[in-house]
Amino acid sequence: MSEDYEMMCGIEIHQQLDTKKLFCSCDSRLCEEGFGAYYRRLRPTTSEMGEIDRAALAQFQRHLGYRYQCCEGTSCLVELDEEPPHDVNADAMRIALTFSEMLGANLIDEVHFMRKIVVDGSNTSGFQRTALISTDGAVKVGDRKISILSVCLEEDACRRVETKSDEVVWRTDRLGIPLIEVATGPDMKTPEEVMEVAYRLGTLLRATKRVKRGLGTIRQDLNISIPGGARIELKGVGDLRLIPDYVRNEVARQKMLLRVKSILDERGTKPVAFETVDATEIFKDCESKVIKGALSDKGKVIAVRLPGFAGVMNGDNKTLRLGAEMAQRARTKGVKGIFHSDELPNYGIEQEYVDRLREFLGMTGENDAFVICAAKEKKAADALEMAVIRANEALEGVPEETRDPLSDGTTKYSRPLPGAARMYPETDVPPTLITDAMIQDIRDNMPEFPEQIEKRLVGDYGINAQQAHQIVRQSQDELFERLSEDKSMAPIAATTLLNTFSEMERDGVDATAIPDDCLVHSFELLKQGRFAKEALPAILKEMAGGTKPEDAIKKLGLEAVDEGEAFAIIEGIVKEREEFVRSKGMAAVGPLMGPVMGALKGKLDGKQVNKLLTEAIKKLLG
Repeated sequence: MSEDYEMMCGIEIHQQLDTKKLFCSCDSRLCEEGFGAYYRRLRPTTSEMGEIDRAALAQFQRHLGYRYQCCEGTSCLVELDEEPPHDVNADAMRIALTFSEMLGANLIDEVHFMRKIVVDGSNTSGFQRTALISTDGAVKVGDRKISILSVCLEEDACRRVETKSDEVVWRTDRLGIPLIEVATGPDMKTPEEVMEVAYRLGTLLRATKRVKRGLGTIRQDLNISIPGGARIELKGVGDLRLIPDYVRNEVARQKMLLRVKSILDERGTKPVAFETVDATEIFKDCESKVIKGALSDKGKVIAVRLPGFAGVMNGDNKTLRLGAEMAQRARTKGVKGIFHSDELPNYGIEQEYVDRLREFLGMTGENDAFVICAAKEKKAADALEMAVIRANEALEGVPEETRDPLSDGTTKYSRPLPGAARMYPETDVPPTLITDAMIQDIRDNMPEFPEQIEKRLVGDYGINAQQAHQIVRQSQDELFERLSEDKSMAPIAATTLLNTFSEMERDGVDATAIPDDCLVHSFELLKQGRFAKEALPAILKEMAGGTKPEDAIKKLGLEAVDEGEAFAIIEGIVKEREEFVRSKGMAAVGPLMGPVMGALKGKLDGKQVNKLLTEAIKKLLG
C-alpha cells in the first residue's frame, strides 16, 4: 500500500427517519419561519465519574447565549424542555431494529436512553438523548468486510438560524427528529474506500423506505488518523463525492504537523510561556487596514514571542502551515485573525515594523518568531492565548480535535475532541424491552436489499445492470419507478437521471432543485406528446429555475408540432439543398438530420423526423 494511504478511517452516519418526532407527536418537518424567542444560557455538568467533558467546557467558555424559535406543528413543550419526553416513537425504534438486522448486528435486549452533554445551544436541554440499539454488525464493500461497531437511535438537534457576536438563534423544528447513528470500525484504508462505504451504508438506510430525503437529512462524520498522528473527527460531511479529498487533505495535514514536531524537536524548542506585550506604539502609523481599523476602534496591537517557532508557521515553500492552525484557534475568540512573523512583511505591514517589533521583543535567535493580534485588548489577548496553546501543542505532534468541512475539500478547527465524560443515564425515558416476537416480525418483513432492487429494475424495466446499479447508488430508484410507470418511458427516465442531470450539473444547473412531482408531471406531458423527448433537457434546465413544466414548454417554444406542419418545414429544407440531395440520393438523410432537427428545435421525436425526412427526399427524387 502506498505511503499516501498509511491511514485509518471510520465513519459515523446520521440519518433522519421519516416518522413523527422521537419523544412527542409533533411533525418532523422544517419550517420557513419561526416564532417566539426563548432565551437560555447553558453550562456543562459533570458525568457519573465527576468529570467535565473538555469539548463542553470549551464551548461554555465562549460565553454565548441562545435564543430559540418555535414552529407551528413541529414544536411543543418537549422541544423547549418544559415537559418530560413522551414514550419513545415505536416506528423509529422498529426502523432502527430493522436496519440493525440488515447489518447482521447483535440487538440489545433492553434499550436504555442516555444523555449526551451538548452545550453549543443546539439542544435546549443541554444534552442529546441517545440509545444503543445493536453492536457487532458488518457491511461488505467490494471484497472487504467493514465492521459496524454500533447502531444507535437518537434525537436530532436544533437548526441554526443566525449567529451574532454573543448570541446564536436556533429553530426547534429539527429538534427531536429521530436519527439512526451507525458507526463503523476504523477499517478503511484508502480515501476511495471511505467514500464507497458511505455510499453503501446510505443505500442500505434508504432501502428501509423509511428515511427522509433531501439536503441535510443525512450527515457523515469521518474519524481519521495516521501512524504517529491522532484521531481527528471531521463533523458533518454532506457531499459524499468530496470524501476522498477530505481524507487526503487530513492525511497531508497530519503529516505536515509531524514534520513540524520533528523540526521543533531538532531545535530543542521548549513550550512557550504566555506573556503578552503591548506593541500599539510601534504600529500607530502602520498602513495595514486591519491594524488601522482596530486602532480607530480603540483597540490595541498585542504581541507574543514564540522562541524556536520561526519557519514552521508558513515555511518550506508554504508546506509547513502551523500558522493557519494557530489562526483558526484564535478566531474562536471572535477576532478576524492574527499575523505571525513567517508571513510578514505583508498585508500592509512593512519590513520596518517587523524589524522594530523584533528589536522591541528582544528577539536575537534566528529561530525566534512572534505573533500579533489587533483588536480590543482582552479579545486580542484571549485570541493570542489560544494561538500559543496551539503552538505548544505542536511540540507533541497532532492534537485530537473536531474539525468542520469546507466546500473546497479542506477543513477548519471547530472544538476539542469530545471525551467519554459526557454521558449519563436518562431518567425520564423508560427502557424498551426487545422481545423475540418483535425480532421475528422484523425478520419476516425485511425490506429489499440494494442488490435485489437492482435486479428487479433490470428485470421489470429492461435497463442494463450498470444503469440499475447507478440509479440505486444515487438513491433514485423510487423516483425512477415513478417516472417509468409506463415502462416505455424507462430508457428516457434512466438517461435523464444518469446523464441529463450530470450534464446539467456540469453546466452549473442544480437538477436537485426540480421537485419530484414536477419531474413526474413533465414525463406525463412527454407521454402525451406535448413535446419531443429531444426537448426534455432544455425543459428541465428551465424547470430547475422554478418554472412549471407547462410554462417551461411555452416559454421555450417547444410545443410539439403535428406531422403535417413538420413535413412542410422538412420539405422546405430538402428543396433548399436540392443539388446536394440529388448528388447523394438517399445517403443525404444522415447529413440533413442536423439542420432539420435544428429547425424543428426539438418539437418532434427524432425517429419521426427521420421518417419524414426520408419521405421528403424520396418525393424529391421521384
